Amino acid sequence: MPRSIATRTGDDGTTTLLYGQRVPKDHPQIEAVGACDELNVALGCVKAAGGGAAALAELAMIQTNLIALMGELACAEEDAARHAESKFERLAESDLARLDAAIATLEAAGLKFDGWATPGANPHAAALEVARVTTRRAERRLVALPAAGRAVRPLLLRYLNRLSDLLWLRAREAEGQQGLGEGRLSAPSLI
Repeated sequence: MPRSIATRTGDDGTTTLLYGQRVPKDHPQIEAVGACDELNVALGCVKAAGGGAAALAELAMIQTNLIALMGELACAEEDAARHAESKFERLAESDLARLDAAIATLEAAGLKFDGWATPGANPHAAALEVARVTTRRAERRLVALPAAGRAVRPLLLRYLNRLSDLLWLRAREAEGQQGLGEGRLSAPSLI
């Protein structure tokens, strides 16, 4: 008989970290992984809202990066070295560089700096904004982990911070591309 998704092991309000340690479902690491999972879903909604082949490939790569990030966050502090030596993928500086390059390309395209953006010009831009704010929530959950005893590689924080900036720029681009408003840049790091 096939294995069921309903294991019932979480009925007591606990869940399992990557290498078997049980923790409460509201544990800070589970909150961080959950926020990244929500971000992954939000990015899926961006993909469903449209975009060309290059945009879809960029989103797919970001989702792959998020899965690696979640795997790293999903192990207990005492298992971090084990995860680092495992076959599991981890975010690399090249992943951050890819985001930086995309940001530089968008900024070079001449999007106008003109105050705060008001989301909702079209479904694609709105989906990008939802992904952006979900990224910020994930970033806040990561920032809180060291206080809970779980170290976080600085690269992970830089990646989420940069991803939020990229999504903000992509939303402005989507507003302008669809003729429903000129892209406006505000200070995305303040949001």
